[in-house]
Amino acid sequence: QLQLVESGGGLVQPGGSLRLSCTTSGSALNYYAVGWFRQAPGKEREGVGCISASGHSATYADSAKGRFSISRDNAKNTVWLQIDPLKPEDTAVYYCAAGIAYPSLKPALYNYWGQGTQVTVSS
Repeated sequence: QLQLVESGGGLVQPGGSLRLSCTTSGSALNYYAVGWFRQAPGKEREGVGCISASGHSATYADSAKGRFSISRDNAKNTVWLQIDPLKPEDTAVYYCAAGIAYPSLKPALYNYWGQGTQVTVSS
């Protein structure tokens, strides 16, 4: 069983930046691709990006290209999502997910999810 924990969310002014973390307890994360998703109130969960198990390749949704960056350190069992600069439309709960071999932006493919971390972008 893979237990994922996100952290790093908060209230940030437009133009600011955040780095969200996704860590595991128990099983190692390095066997799995990891996806980052977000869900705003009243909207469906959408994929923002994903990274391969090795960390050598990352894919981003069109809405995330240029401002979002995913990286990982398998020795630390941690995957990060950097967002810079933040916009009000980035306000959402952000989730990381794992459990598949190859990265995907489709949430239905992932078996394990964290509880999410809230990101609010407002002045």
